[in-house]
Amino acid sequence: MTTVAAKEASKGKLRESRFKTEKGHERDQEKEMQIVHETVKSEIRKRPAKKNKGIVKEYRKAGPFCRVTFGLSKEAVGTAKKVSVVGDFNNWDKNATLMKRLRNGDFEVTIDLAAEREYKFRYLLDDSRWENDSSADRYTPNPYGCDDSVVIV
Repeated sequence: MTTVAAKEASKGKLRESRFKTEKGHERDQEKEMQIVHETVKSEIRKRPAKKNKGIVKEYRKAGPFCRVTFGLSKEAVGTAKKVSVVGDFNNWDKNATLMKRLRNGDFEVTIDLAAEREYKFRYLLDDSRWENDSSADRYTPNPYGCDDSVVIV
């Protein structure tokens, strides 16, 4: 074999070994990502259930709005079949914002609210029982002798 042919052959082996090393490295990264993904999934499953799911605010980049998710756990709701969130944002209409029962028994609804405002609200269970949100930003007295929850967005 000539020296030129030997050099070309060794280059081919070098390329082949680099390719194998890169492929092996990709497989290691894939395994590592799979382990991280499984760990995150198991941590999510381990989180204890909250008595009151609370309020989650997600500010929108486009426009002066905030997406607000109101949630009540099945423990907070008890045996109620119908839950609605009623407040300034829907003119206190008890049928305007019905909450959806989730598979786990919790209730949840997401609505867009104009930002830089405060909204009074309460939860109405089975059209007969009023509840406040324990994770409200604050509370304010109402004319009926109790307090309303307030969300500030």
